[in-house]
Amino acid sequence: MNHPIIPIAIAGATRQRKREAPKGRRVDPQALADVQALLGAESRQRDLLIEHLHKIQDHFGCLSSAHMAALAQEMRLAQTEVYEVATFYHHFDVVKEGEAAPAALTVRVCAGLSCEMAGAQELLAKLPALLGREVRVLEAPCIGRCEQAPAAVVGQHAVPNATLETVVAKAAAGETLDAVTDHVDYAAYRRDGGYALLRDCIAGTHDVEKVIGILETSGLRGLGGAGFPMGRKWRIVRNEAGPRLMAINVDEGEPGTFKDRVYLERDPHRFLEGALIAAWAVGIEAIYIYLRDEYHGCRAMLEAELDKLRADPPVQGMPPIHLRRGAGAYICGEESAMIESIEGKRGMPRLRPPYVAQVGLFGRPTLEHNFESLHWVREILERGGDWFASFGRNGRKGLRSFSVSGRVREPGVKLAPAGITIQELVDEYCGGMQEGHTFYAYLPGGAS
Repeated sequence: MNHPIIPIAIAGATRQRKREAPKGRRVDPQALADVQALLGAESRQRDLLIEHLHKIQDHFGCLSSAHMAALAQEMRLAQTEVYEVATFYHHFDVVKEGEAAPAALTVRVCAGLSCEMAGAQELLAKLPALLGREVRVLEAPCIGRCEQAPAAVVGQHAVPNATLETVVAKAAAGETLDAVTDHVDYAAYRRDGGYALLRDCIAGTHDVEKVIGILETSGLRGLGGAGFPMGRKWRIVRNEAGPRLMAINVDEGEPGTFKDRVYLERDPHRFLEGALIAAWAVGIEAIYIYLRDEYHGCRAMLEAELDKLRADPPVQGMPPIHLRRGAGAYICGEESAMIESIEGKRGMPRLRPPYVAQVGLFGRPTLEHNFESLHWVREILERGGDWFASFGRNGRKGLRSFSVSGRVREPGVKLAPAGITIQELVDEYCGGMQEGHTFYAYLPGGAS
């Protein structure tokens, strides 16, 4: 008697193959072709999800359900995973099936405190009628241009001291991309002695212990808000088992804070040299820079300067430097939320312990720094820790960069002694209050 053969193994294998494939809506062939053309030969690794979402958003003006499903298939991710990441960030426009895409051009008007006082509400009230239905006008949280209030962004083009006329003119002319040009570029930085200190460190002229000791003498603390001693942080991460990584936070979303943007626009390689010196001292294998999405001009400039640095490296064996783009999430200014975002996830803060120095980016010990902290490394090492510590008032040591905006005569980034009072800062560094105004209160931006 013949018995039927039950293909148990084959059926099991078939079920296994189905489980491995991303679940969700059927992928549209044209949408898949679109995504494949955009990504080209770039890696489909999991942590690049947000970068790839930006590519689709920049190209098509939104994230359609079809394109997100195609991206999920291309990256071997569940469609729900792609959707939950895309909807977490404010700058992604997710368009569900049957919904209309947003207008081709978006104008964002900052509604932060300084811009509010400078007339942002008038812009928000009148621009929609002036720009017409083809332009979407949105109220935006602080975009980091408080000293230029009121500020707006036409597409990706920042408009300082915006008026109805300037915003309408930028939109009509199609000026939607930003650029930073008046900065110290790679060639100029090298001519002025840039990266010589890094070369000396690599060559053994400077000892790691001596370098860390100088930072400890200076009293330099983290300048992103937490104020943890910088030299001590280097020691802590250096003592962790490798491989070790570095994450640099340039996501200054705190209302009233713009100092990192100003320094980056002026002298990008000063902080890059500081980062590479830290990498040498701590034993870092890769550096990740997280830049807030609002700084479009800075991103384009920094990408170009990093390309120059890679093409003509000042030292051999330089660790790779990766630039990652935020997507509009205030919480990503917190170090562990930033790390989640670099990994291509929602920017949700992690529970502690373990701490980032022990288990950080990709599960590795991570040296996390604010941009400005690294900006000071070269000058402190060249001038000495005592030089930096010699500044200060009211029992504090060092220098601080203050982002000042609002009703002062001379807003901007003010480098002043640590411990200075707010009244002294306004009177001595900002030219006093504007005519007709007296100092009443202030927002301590970045205090968190």
